[in-house]
Amino acid sequence: MDRDHRSSTAHEVHDLRLDIRDSGDDMKSAGLEATKQTMKGSNGFKMPKSSRPSGRYVVSMRFLWLLLVSTTACFGAAPMGWNSWNSFANIVNSQIVQEQAKALASNGMKEAGYEYVVIDEGWWLGARDASGNIVVDPKQWPAIQPGQKAGDMSNIAAYIHSLGLKAGIYTDAGRDGCTMGPDSGPQIMNTGSEGHYDQDFQQFSKWGFDYVKVDWCGGAGEGRSGAMQYAQIAHAIQKAEKITGRNLYFSICEWGSQNPWFWGPGVGGIESTIWRTGYDIIPPIVESLHDPEHNKRVITEGNVLYSFDAGLHPEAQHTGYYNDLDMMVMGMRGMTNSLDRVHMGLWAISSAPLMVGSDLTRLSPATLSLLTNREAIAIHNDPYGLQPIKVDEPTPGIQIWVKPMALAGRRALAILNRTGTSTEVKIHWDKMGLRGTPKMLRDVWNGQKVETANDSVSVPAHDLALMIVDGDDESPQQYSANGDSFTGMKAMRGPTFARLQYANNSGHVVVVPVKSTSGLSTALALPPTVGSEIGTIGLILPYGTADLLFDQQPIAVRKLDVYAW
Repeated sequence: MDRDHRSSTAHEVHDLRLDIRDSGDDMKSAGLEATKQTMKGSNGFKMPKSSRPSGRYVVSMRFLWLLLVSTTACFGAAPMGWNSWNSFANIVNSQIVQEQAKALASNGMKEAGYEYVVIDEGWWLGARDASGNIVVDPKQWPAIQPGQKAGDMSNIAAYIHSLGLKAGIYTDAGRDGCTMGPDSGPQIMNTGSEGHYDQDFQQFSKWGFDYVKVDWCGGAGEGRSGAMQYAQIAHAIQKAEKITGRNLYFSICEWGSQNPWFWGPGVGGIESTIWRTGYDIIPPIVESLHDPEHNKRVITEGNVLYSFDAGLHPEAQHTGYYNDLDMMVMGMRGMTNSLDRVHMGLWAISSAPLMVGSDLTRLSPATLSLLTNREAIAIHNDPYGLQPIKVDEPTPGIQIWVKPMALAGRRALAILNRTGTSTEVKIHWDKMGLRGTPKMLRDVWNGQKVETANDSVSVPAHDLALMIVDGDDESPQQYSANGDSFTGMKAMRGPTFARLQYANNSGHVVVVPVKSTSGLSTALALPPTVGSEIGTIGLILPYGTADLLFDQQPIAVRKLDVYAW
């Protein structure tokens, strides 16, 4: 893999090992059996008698998982970390970032996979030197270690790295940034990168940043084309990576105003990115300002559900490209335990970026426990990285969302209760593409097995149940490739899960445009395969999708399995 954000096989092994350790005997009848069915030559493997696997068993499962993913293309999960905006807005500085980075590194979040510390709007006051290089306030960004120079952003990047974390920075696609209309403090102009794309992104990389969020205030104000501007930025990022040798993860923050789910995948030829699908989940709540405006701001269920609803574009999310539902606000003013569950569950099942905007030094044990729930994060990190499909809404406001996962027969199941009444919800397994009653159903929040024979779940008002389901897939409709296309397909009656098999012997990731006669247009980032190996990825095909045409380049499509739910 060319980019360090793409997950390694070892990372996926780690996720499954956690899942197995926590599941005990449930894995005998569900996940292990599904694994055995997926693999050849694994007949006769027996689970140890102990319900908690031994070290020897874990090693064996690591070997089995290596075999399992040898033909499953692995992509880096959507990024996880912390962002300064929701809790600190324009007042962000070195001290705040150090405190938050220390909390992230020590409160269990780092071990759970949260790795980015992203400095958002307010870090730069718009100044440049005679050569056009960004100049920052030395008081806001002082030296941290002896021998460092104040006003050098590499100081804070090095500090973040010293904690085993990755550093993120922020700019705007336009000439001016969002500080031309700041949340707090004076208006500041010229905080965008337009006219300096190559220069700024090389500077970010040379400072040591690993991630860059690019906003759209200036671009929108100038009436620019998001697709064109962000493609130019993608080229600048790739150029900076080649010059510095440092990967710079690209976060597009265009707010969904120009439908980035259509052009975000593969924009500028980039192999992995995220794009915002809506406006801010909330205005910032900066507790330390104690002004009337911030004091009256309270998060509601509507804020969380708006961002989820706006972020559902499953046909665009695959192969390392992700819809960004915006930063997480768990534990902030107005959030409750049940709303924290809704928030974590929806973001996890959507494989959305888990970028926490809360003050990490103020999180309660309950909120931290949800943020670090290992099975919720395993759902988020599933190799396919797909969004869920709404398979049922038995009554208004009671919604059943199902996420297809890479392991055959496995689903993540979320039952969302948007109403004010606790409800008993009946589950129809056939609506999630399973044959008969599942072998195992497990509650993610408490780790306990749920009896599948009852096929109903009680969900409290304004809450969410999140579960792992293991069963047997219904047989898919199979299509063989006709050159660079699949023809004769039945039009999809709704969002539909599919598995694509391909070969890519180029030795590198190839970004492949894909179109359908029904209007689908996206791009896939396909990792290389070796020799006769066949790679497999997951897709969600939207309503009406019929024939598919691939711009083959050096890749070859082989087979498409379509699972009608």
